[in-house]
Amino acid sequence: MKSSSLYTFVPLILLLVVMYMLMIRPQRKREKQVNAMRKSVQVGDEIITIGGICAKVVKTKEESLVIQVGADKTKFEVMRWAVSKVVDGGTAPAATKQRERREPVEEEPEEEEPKKTLPKRIKKPAPKVDETGESAAEKAAKEVEE
Repeated sequence: MKSSSLYTFVPLILLLVVMYMLMIRPQRKREKQVNAMRKSVQVGDEIITIGGICAKVVKTKEESLVIQVGADKTKFEVMRWAVSKVVDGGTAPAATKQRERREPVEEEPEEEEPKKTLPKRIKKPAPKVDETGESAAEKAAKEVEE
């Protein structure tokens, strides 16, 4: 009796272990990386928030950041958890690795762009004139008057 009940729970236990290994563990690992990135944000870093705002960090606090946005340099405060990614800055390990991997790009000589030509204008056809020298529109206007 005991062994048969154990055999019924083995597939369930195996399923839970597989779910943990494939889903829960990688998710926790990603959360740790994101939290480390958010804690490492420093003054001068360029960030993108979860709302899609591109900004530069001006001041850091324990739980929030003061960021500067736009040409008029508007400043406002956002929470650290609202940082989606660091675009520029020496603190993010992924950003430094990416910069190290970049190879210098050779510049190709610029080719002159051809002059833009405007489309040709279509001329309106001249009104048809009969033997008397009147156009069809003028004849119609006279008929309406009469």
